[in-house]
Amino acid sequence: MKAIEMYLHRGMGSKLIGRELGVTYSVIDRWIKNYNSEGILGLQEKRGRSGQTNQNSIKTSQDDRIEQLEAENAYLKKLLAAKKEMGYYNNKRFQKN
Repeated sequence: MKAIEMYLHRGMGSKLIGRELGVTYSVIDRWIKNYNSEGILGLQEKRGRSGQTNQNSIKTSQDDRIEQLEAENAYLKKLLAAKKEMGYYNNKRFQKN
């Protein structure tokens, strides 16, 4: 913030500001550019992952999960049908005796 103040109110250049603050002029230029385009919010640190997740990756993840659950449901339906069929044959076998 001090660098922006020096730039705006004192009319200092980025190289001079950088020397005074012990920061390279390219960093000062980036801060000034961010401030001019985004205001004070442009100076907030943006390290790490953003709070917003890529919507495409969420959709892909959800689609993958749906596909997995549908496959699991199909498997369980076949298993249930096989168990019912086995029970049917077992009951018929015992009824004949």
